[in-house]
Amino acid sequence: MKEVDEVEKLMPEEMLEIKLSNPIEKAVGMPAVISSVKHVLAEMPASRGFKALNYLNQFDGVDCPGCAWPDPDDERSALGEYCENGAKAIAEEATTKLVTPDFFAQHSIEEMLNWTDYELGKSGRITHPMYLPQGGTHYQPIKWDEAFNLIARNLNQLNSPHEAIFYTSGRTSNEAAFLYQLFVRSFGTNNLPDCSNMCHESSGVALGETIGIGKGTVKLEDFYHTDLIIIAGQNPGTNHPRMLSALKKAKRNGAKIIAINPMREAGLISYADPQTASGLLGQYAPLADLYLQVKINADLSLFKAIAKIIQKRQKTDGNIFDLSFIKDHTHGYEEYIKCLDEYSIEELISHTGLDSKDVYEAADLIALKPNIILCWAMGWTQHKNAVETIQEGVNLLLLKGSIGKPFAGACPVRGHSNVQGDRTMGIYEKPPKAFLDRLDEVFDTKFPRENGFDTVDAILAMKEGKGKVFIAMGGNYLSATPDTVLTANALRNTNLTVQISTKLNRSHVVHGSEALILPCFGRTDLDIKNEVKQFVTVEDSMGVVHQSNGNLNPTSDQMLSEVEIVVRIAKATLKKNVKINWDDYLNHYDHIRNDIEKSIPGFNDYNKRVRQKGGFYLPNAARYNEYNTGTGKANFTVTTPEPFNLNKGEMIMMTVRSHDQFNTTIYGLNDRYRGITNERRVIFVNEMEMKKRGLGKLEKVNLVSTYGGIRRIVHNFLVIPYNLPNECCASYFPETNPLVPITETAKKSNTPISKSVIITIEKQS
Repeated sequence: MKEVDEVEKLMPEEMLEIKLSNPIEKAVGMPAVISSVKHVLAEMPASRGFKALNYLNQFDGVDCPGCAWPDPDDERSALGEYCENGAKAIAEEATTKLVTPDFFAQHSIEEMLNWTDYELGKSGRITHPMYLPQGGTHYQPIKWDEAFNLIARNLNQLNSPHEAIFYTSGRTSNEAAFLYQLFVRSFGTNNLPDCSNMCHESSGVALGETIGIGKGTVKLEDFYHTDLIIIAGQNPGTNHPRMLSALKKAKRNGAKIIAINPMREAGLISYADPQTASGLLGQYAPLADLYLQVKINADLSLFKAIAKIIQKRQKTDGNIFDLSFIKDHTHGYEEYIKCLDEYSIEELISHTGLDSKDVYEAADLIALKPNIILCWAMGWTQHKNAVETIQEGVNLLLLKGSIGKPFAGACPVRGHSNVQGDRTMGIYEKPPKAFLDRLDEVFDTKFPRENGFDTVDAILAMKEGKGKVFIAMGGNYLSATPDTVLTANALRNTNLTVQISTKLNRSHVVHGSEALILPCFGRTDLDIKNEVKQFVTVEDSMGVVHQSNGNLNPTSDQMLSEVEIVVRIAKATLKKNVKINWDDYLNHYDHIRNDIEKSIPGFNDYNKRVRQKGGFYLPNAARYNEYNTGTGKANFTVTTPEPFNLNKGEMIMMTVRSHDQFNTTIYGLNDRYRGITNERRVIFVNEMEMKKRGLGKLEKVNLVSTYGGIRRIVHNFLVIPYNLPNECCASYFPETNPLVPITETAKKSNTPISKSVIITIEKQS
């Protein structure tokens, strides 16, 4: 059997001086305020830090570069319309620590490979474009024009445009994303993988098939007046902390909350609002009325069990299902009800690891509530059966008529701040025909129709020599993707890697034969073109498009905006293409928005409406009971539970974030809510499983996964006792991404199975 481990030193394995405390079940409060201030002051002078924070998420301010939780439509808090992790994101971006050419001269690639992701990120903002020649040991400065010509030369020497891969992270603005896809398609390919492929692709596929739009159907105000909120596979306290304010309002107005998560998470249990005196004084309001610690990836069985329970009540009591809605607005009801008869309630509950009384309590809450909002995140989207799990959740909404009306609906909570907007702008490897037809008409050309590579396919293409140039607009591709050793070898197999970045990350030190780092503006940076201040726009999780205005002087005069970088790459590469006036786009971003308006439905009067306070909502037919599906109705889906059959010694591992982390950005080495200080190489296991496996607290172990005859291993993890279901464990990414096999992805969406990896825990000899 082939073994793949970390001997290539892709990630350091040394242990730190860990400190443990008991996990807490109280989120935010004064500790979050103190943490926010510490992070900001550690990165910049107080005047710069508080200037950035004062404008964060305000109507005329900077959109948070963190999560995509929406801003309130009505009023914004003057004390701070941001959360702890938003403050950390600003601290990272607006830092005055600098990575200069002298820094690169002092530190070789080999040396930086031995740094942790935390150490790389904390180095500071990259100030100059940098170049690594073939066989080079150090990055060296390069002039911007030379960098663009190098990219153009490599692209134009390819045998086919399909040998180039163009990745996008969710930080990218609407304007930069639109130009990026326009350039890529003008070049001749749809190879546009993005971070959505690894997070909510499953949501887009599931919702597209069921309700005709791959986005959520609710607005923020719906949370304030709903009857029941179900939060599944999501940890808002760490990943979307501003959501806690909406949950607090909902509770105050009488809503109930069901939390479904294998781990006990503080942000689902109680919340102290730091905007209030009581919250600062440590008075915590309870959130979840019912907490279901379901086994990893048993949510589909749970929702099917609940459907059967309320179906029984419908037969006896009536008025549980919304039969009028089902008749008028849905398709496939009879087939769905028939499929429920194939399972027993007891069998389904046995898959979940839950006590039957808790499942029945959840069913009672759902049966009695007419307005239900279902929220989920990557705890649902990164499994083999992710699309079916989401569709089973939608089935429940359809049974209750909890979609297509106020105060109810589907709410996939997006992770990155503009990942939804990037998809709206056309960052998609499988573009719809209607989108391409419209682009053809607007730009009087014929754009390519052949589907491109998504994230997983792009890795395989580079590994096989079919992807020879890799360009990333933001993100940390290596640390974000599965099968880290394979992905590293794939990147090293390219002729050129280009990273458009604000800060150092691991993708800068694992590179192609040649490599470029192009430093770009962040959200907080002032962007002046022709003596006119420019702004960009973004789309949040609920379809609101609004401005983001940088307000800080850039820390280097060598940084460029993402818009300018894309325009200048396009001009250098597409010298024969005169149908697109790239110079207009660079002169003023209004010109970009004018062409977005012509190209994408819903952006009429774009420049006018986006200058209105708070921006505008994009059309969402499913909010109004209009479903753009093949049947013209919302579709029930027949799904099949597939519980794991584990061999002796095996466990199901899910990768999670620490509280000092956002995606692959490591803000610090602590996980306050889970009681971990100064360490990330940990594996959370319940005490019964530890005893069964003879594992001691803080014992050092190796983690192993075996798929396709390949044994993958990561070393030196500490065992932490934690409240989890039997046979389940959890660990942080990206440290455990080497265990995630690239061969195992969600059906239909091709998203890696990062939340349900079968592993064994091996003691060190």
